Amino acid sequence: MASVLVVEDDQFVRSALIRHLTDASHTVRSVGTALEALREVAHFRFDVVILDLGLPDLDGSEALKMLRGITDVPVIVATARDDEAEVVRLLNAGADDYLTKPFSVEHLSARMAAVLRRARTGPAEAAPSTVIRVGGLTVDPLRRQAELDGARLDLTRREFDLLAFLAGRPGVVVPRKELLAEVWQQSYGDDQTIDVHLSWLRRKLGETAARPRYLHTLRGVGVKLEPPTEPSAGPAAGLPGVEPPR
Repeated sequence: MASVLVVEDDQFVRSALIRHLTDASHTVRSVGTALEALREVAHFRFDVVILDLGLPDLDGSEALKMLRGITDVPVIVATARDDEAEVVRLLNAGADDYLTKPFSVEHLSARMAAVLRRARTGPAEAAPSTVIRVGGLTVDPLRRQAELDGARLDLTRREFDLLAFLAGRPGVVVPRKELLAEVWQQSYGDDQTIDVHLSWLRRKLGETAARPRYLHTLRGVGVKLEPPTEPSAGPAAGLPGVEPPR
């Protein structure tokens, strides 16, 4: 059983979602606006949020960014927008998954189960008490903390899961299918999800796809994490979003 917040302004759809989730033994609260959703997550603890994008007071993608500013709760976006650019924008804004309307209750149940499973178990990792060190990178799976050259990295849950999984296999090229299975716990999925999270990680590790230090993508093969061949360019290299001086 999970605690679910439904953010949907269409009363018919909202009632149907509440009925389905309640029948599945979930605890449900519901609101019809973005501002109400922000107040809810600020005062109550939820296991997952189902967020409609077509809200009357604020675009759902903007609401998503605001939600991410105050909580790391998994968010499933429900949207009628299915173009590739929109999907990437939603993932960049912090969505954990998305559903294109109209969708069946069975599809929603499957997506919810996958998101909740990922949130509760995380990826398969090395012994949880083992601190992983790769070059200047330190990953502590037990405390769920990571540092680069002594500077704490501010990572989301999924970013940490991805980093910990790759750091536990230094120098090993991990196929994308394996990343989806182990980090996202999905047997299938969109490579865009992996690309977006890799982009976030690179930015926080102070590198880019064009100038990688730790994260290396082998086109058509997979991704690997290994210590840099060049020494750190200084403290700035360890700061999120800061490129080493040139």
